[in-house]
Amino acid sequence: MTLRSHRLAAFGLFCASALIAAALPDASHAHGDPHAKDSAGRSTEFVPTENAVGRSLPPSKAYRAINVGMSDDMRFSPAEIRVREGEKVRLVIRNSGKVLHELVLGTREELDKHAEMMRKFPAMEHEEPHMAHVKPGKTGEIHWQFTNPGEYLFGCLIPGHFEAGMIGKLVVTPREQGAGKK
Repeated sequence: MTLRSHRLAAFGLFCASALIAAALPDASHAHGDPHAKDSAGRSTEFVPTENAVGRSLPPSKAYRAINVGMSDDMRFSPAEIRVREGEKVRLVIRNSGKVLHELVLGTREELDKHAEMMRKFPAMEHEEPHMAHVKPGKTGEIHWQFTNPGEYLFGCLIPGHFEAGMIGKLVVTPREQGAGKK
């Protein structure tokens, strides 16, 4: 093929792609504007995610509020959170310290892996529904449904914080036998 025929083929693919895209319905009408941002620049579109602990919820679906404090003494208060399988919760996380802290839900393996990544890339910015980054003196929230019974953890994975003991225990108790499923 000559250079001219490659260019014509590429132009043809471009035109075909444009026609197909024009014929498809605009997804922003079906699920809101995927580029919508709040005042902090975060996406305002709800995209559900899951991990071993459960799944994210839109804020309006989280029913019970649990207050969690964190501070520069590298501790969470309370150090243990207990919820029921299927429970829909709004974790309200208050940072009373003078440095940035975060709360991340997960298994020990997930938290260890994430903590290692944070040590390698300390300035890494990330945003997931199972974590909240909270600036000094501010409050953050996680909206979550705990779908899997077991013992999990929550921790601050900012380099040095997790290693200093900024970790808590999360217990998801099984639903009572005979109760309806989700």
